[in-house]
Amino acid sequence: MIDFRSDTVTKATPEMLQAMTSAAVGDDVFEDDPTVNALEEKAAKLFGMEAALFCPSGTMTNQIAIKVHTQPGQEVICHELSHIYNYEGGGIAFNSGCSVRLLRGDQGRFTSEMVEEAINPDDPHFPISSLVSIENTCNKGGGVTWDLSEIASISATARDAGLKMHLDGARLFNALVATGHSPKDYGLNFDTISICLSKGLGCPIGSLLLGDKTMMKQARRVRKVFGGGMRQAGYVAAAGIFALEIHIERLAEDHSKAKMLADGLVDCSWIERVLEPETNIVVAELKEGKHQNDFLEVLSRKNILAVNFGKGKVRFVTHLDISSNQIDETLNVFRSI
Repeated sequence: MIDFRSDTVTKATPEMLQAMTSAAVGDDVFEDDPTVNALEEKAAKLFGMEAALFCPSGTMTNQIAIKVHTQPGQEVICHELSHIYNYEGGGIAFNSGCSVRLLRGDQGRFTSEMVEEAINPDDPHFPISSLVSIENTCNKGGGVTWDLSEIASISATARDAGLKMHLDGARLFNALVATGHSPKDYGLNFDTISICLSKGLGCPIGSLLLGDKTMMKQARRVRKVFGGGMRQAGYVAAAGIFALEIHIERLAEDHSKAKMLADGLVDCSWIERVLEPETNIVVAELKEGKHQNDFLEVLSRKNILAVNFGKGKVRFVTHLDISSNQIDETLNVFRSI
């Protein structure tokens, strides 16, 4: 099968596996796993932040951040397409007891003016606005990147109003490679940042939450409550160190393959429109009368896997386990159906 379902399906490379099996380990709950500590220090330094916390998943790092930034009954401002709202099981309400103010904008992005308008007045009728969350790249928006100047403007607006800033950076390294921005540019604009190691970077598991030391001390306590404390986690942390050193720049290859895939989809008789990919996500819109499940079934019979992305939409994601030959084979399939 040629698996475009997600960049989470990647397998560890032989070199990454070697790094994992040779890792020095301890007990991370006691904070004495040397490889976990090294990964956290490396990631925090990369973004110019004080500390980091290694967690099993990006959903956990996002949910921990929301928990430490808010109190029950407060409100989180985010885009209506955001992962924290759509794909984390109602965790904002379940874990933090907060409501959500949803913004609309271009493919998962919004403006500082929209944030300013969404901040509630100091009135007991309304929940207290406490957190702004941005997702870069935006998955449901088709992997689009944010303009850094807009992020800085949103950050200034939020902080002037006493709100915290969180970045869901599950695919942030895709954005960094696509735009040429520095990780430290993001560290300056957010109170917490979540980065995922198990997507484009190719690790089998793991995400990191970044912030200041006080925040990460609180986050460690919440991680324990959420059941996220791990023991000899250095074996998987070693994969994260390897990925941060070896797998970032190669993300450009995934972006190039996504562009080839998008160009080929235009020739498919099922497809009405393809969103222009900026990174490694390709979203195709089907012609009227065509159903996404039928299209996925046709592709599956041709040994190609993708995912249902909502009414009339299908998503393809390129990653390190997709070869150039597989792209060519997929393009031939698109032309034949």
